[in-house]
Amino acid sequence: MTDPNAIQPSALDQLPDRDPEETAEWQASLDAVAKAAGPHRAAYLMRRTLERAEAGGIALPKLLETDYVNTIPTAAEPSVPGDEEMERKITAWNRWNAAAMVTRGSKYGVGGHIATFASAAWLYETGFNHFFKGKEADGSGDQLYIQGHASPGIYARAFLDGRLDEQHLDNFRQEAGGNGLPSYPHPRRLPWLWEFPTVSMGLGPLSAIYQARFNRYLTARGIKDVSDSHVWAFLGDGEMDEPESTAALALASREGLDNLTFVINCNLQRLDGPVRANFKIVQELEAQFRGAGWNVVKTMWGTAWDELFQLDTTGALVRRLREVPDAQVQTYQTRDAAYIRQDFFGADPALVEMAKLLSDDKILECFHLSRGGHEARKVYAAYKAAVEFKGAPTVVLAQTVKGHTLGEGFASKNANHQMKKLTVDEFKTMRDLLELPISDSQFVDGQVPYGHPGADSAEVRYLQERRAALGGPAPARRVHPVAPLPAPAEKAFASFDKGSGSQNVATTMAFVRLIKDLVRDKESGKRWVPIVPDEARTFGMESLFPSLGIYSPKGQTYEPVDRDQLMYYKEAKNGQILNEGITEAGSMADFIAASTAYATHGEPMIPFYIFYSMFGWQRTADQMWQLGDQLGRGFLVGATAGRTTLTGEGLQHADGHSPVIAATNPAALTYDPAFAYEVAAIVKDGLRRMYGEAAPGEDPDVFYYLTVYNEPMPQPAKPSGPGIDEGIVKGLYRFNTAESAGLTPVANAPRIQLLGSGTAIHWTLRAQKLLAEEWGVAADVWSATSWTELRRDALEADAALLRGEERVPFVRQALQGADGPVLAVSDYMRQVPDQIAQWVEQDYSSLGADGFGLSDTREAARRHFGVDAESIVVAALAQLAKRGEVKATAVKEAREKYGL
Repeated sequence: MTDPNAIQPSALDQLPDRDPEETAEWQASLDAVAKAAGPHRAAYLMRRTLERAEAGGIALPKLLETDYVNTIPTAAEPSVPGDEEMERKITAWNRWNAAAMVTRGSKYGVGGHIATFASAAWLYETGFNHFFKGKEADGSGDQLYIQGHASPGIYARAFLDGRLDEQHLDNFRQEAGGNGLPSYPHPRRLPWLWEFPTVSMGLGPLSAIYQARFNRYLTARGIKDVSDSHVWAFLGDGEMDEPESTAALALASREGLDNLTFVINCNLQRLDGPVRANFKIVQELEAQFRGAGWNVVKTMWGTAWDELFQLDTTGALVRRLREVPDAQVQTYQTRDAAYIRQDFFGADPALVEMAKLLSDDKILECFHLSRGGHEARKVYAAYKAAVEFKGAPTVVLAQTVKGHTLGEGFASKNANHQMKKLTVDEFKTMRDLLELPISDSQFVDGQVPYGHPGADSAEVRYLQERRAALGGPAPARRVHPVAPLPAPAEKAFASFDKGSGSQNVATTMAFVRLIKDLVRDKESGKRWVPIVPDEARTFGMESLFPSLGIYSPKGQTYEPVDRDQLMYYKEAKNGQILNEGITEAGSMADFIAASTAYATHGEPMIPFYIFYSMFGWQRTADQMWQLGDQLGRGFLVGATAGRTTLTGEGLQHADGHSPVIAATNPAALTYDPAFAYEVAAIVKDGLRRMYGEAAPGEDPDVFYYLTVYNEPMPQPAKPSGPGIDEGIVKGLYRFNTAESAGLTPVANAPRIQLLGSGTAIHWTLRAQKLLAEEWGVAADVWSATSWTELRRDALEADAALLRGEERVPFVRQALQGADGPVLAVSDYMRQVPDQIAQWVEQDYSSLGADGFGLSDTREAARRHFGVDAESIVVAALAQLAKRGEVKATAVKEAREKYGL
């Protein structure tokens, strides 16, 4: 078995040794150092040599781990500008109020977390006092991705700042009555404060990377210069286990995103216990980030350790710190000096001698309290190094103690993430530790008081002065007044009204053609952001490559292989298309950044993200919920939609359920358009609602999900008559009747209403013809563009009735007076059309593609699922036979006739 720690061969090893004698001298020198000064000294010299080589630009494998010490030596730390004592007082107030808020709410059983902010307080406070830019300068400021479980500390700071009052704090996690505070960063619930929802762990780091990248995109395309904005993502070391947390590290380094800083709060604990009980999470993360090309800054130990490191003349202390597993470091946090002397210092004779020079108080100060993440000086040095580093993103690995300052009952205890309150005595101990002027008499009836030094106190003035100097309050979300985008020329939409004539066109291609016209619009064209996960050619988008260009910060440094073709692969620094490669998660993160630019940067952008419908909601539904929470706007396009439209691909590609998942998201307006003119009408209305003049009562903070199919079919002309556009947008309209289709039924012929959506409309139209010509049945065909919107309208009508208001659901209005039963047909599972069943007054039944997909032709798949035209005919006859309107034998005859 290969030793994973052994030096691996490199490209240099394949070259002949030009001077074996010199090589031997270097090797002999290393042997001599190891023999005279020990292997640890030899390793130290090798590390320093490799660092010098890296700094000199010599091409060598990167050093992935450094010693378990601070990256920035104490002697190199810059002084902290401002008043450190004042900042200590401000932080103390915030620590107190964060704990008080959660404790006071615990009597209602609403929960909350206090240990996370207790460990991270200085990580936030140092940033708020010295680094995080507000939005009152250029409207963008910095983007802050706050660790979700630290929200009480952010609320506490807003309380001190005067942006929240005691009533707000007392309504933490109690929003129903108004003036409440959401549990975590939720922009939809507190849109003036929170910009980014982050508590679904792993999505924060992924989104932060793509936000930093989108900032560069906006600048490169000349939309807005946001090169001054910096993205800060505050993360937990346990959170880094989520695959999304590290999914895009290479993108960030590859594109040189030095406008991005990750701050990982390494308190060594996750929800149930140690993050890496038998290992060292900081070293693991350092290697991971360095290997991905990031700049790494470790801030591990506080100033109390300086004396110990000065005594470490042999390197024994550094070696011991590196070898002790994280779970044992936590144990030291809870044990007395005698235990630490024996277990930590007793492992090495040199450390035994060192410990003799240290008092018990000194040992406890170091092992219980002194961590780099708990000292403004250490954190400031790390942040300054991060923002000044150029050419790569930076990660700050800050070691802290979870539950710091909350008392012995909290600090480093495995259960502290679930501990929701402190006792009165624990609060008094905390008060004394933080030196807060809160008297015992303020604890009324055993309830902890909130603390505030006064609106005109030195602390509040200092805090507000610091924020004013940095551009205003933070975090803050602002929707700057922006004139509605002018509607594109009607010609772009109207061109679809006449149909495709004899040409077969898939709605996927119709959508792409529409976008090609819209991006040419002089006013809004530049604001479109096409996003695709390496499937542009599948969707027929390659024609956009040369005209729009694919965004790349390096432009095109090579000659494309298809340079002689009209639709060649063109990359450009100001490219408009975001072609992300095979990453639906990355593409969704792009979409979220673009869809919220109207608030983040005051620049409305119109993203559309087109993807295999099967690989959208099923794979990234959590991000789509994040999108809704962040009030994003834009168009998600599920292409090759439906369970039977994609020939030969089979189960894993056959989407029969994305509208079901989409229906669970209140911000998603889900449409399954059947025809090209419907696609145009829906996009037109979406642009009006999200970017133009929303109607009274309409929420513009929505996004559209359109399913489009890849099966080329004749696209009919838009029917004439009133109510068509309204029906397309609301979800249902009558496409034709048996009579208008030229299928003259016999007098008093049985009649049925056929409702179809998406590609199923075409089988439904064929069934309409078969019913008339072979069975004497008159069928009217309706296009159900959105089962979900019909259901939502009906739910709202039900709610209105409960309030005493008379309101009829649109689906009932549309079908009012329609003769015969209703049969709904979909290329999705029956649950999709069945959403409206209870509001249809006529007899209702449905057909759908339930079960797993399979590989075959479209025709065979539709016969398998029982949704083809012949199956529709049999189902229609069965409904009519139940009502006595056709002979019962007709159903059997039809089954036999069609071989079902």
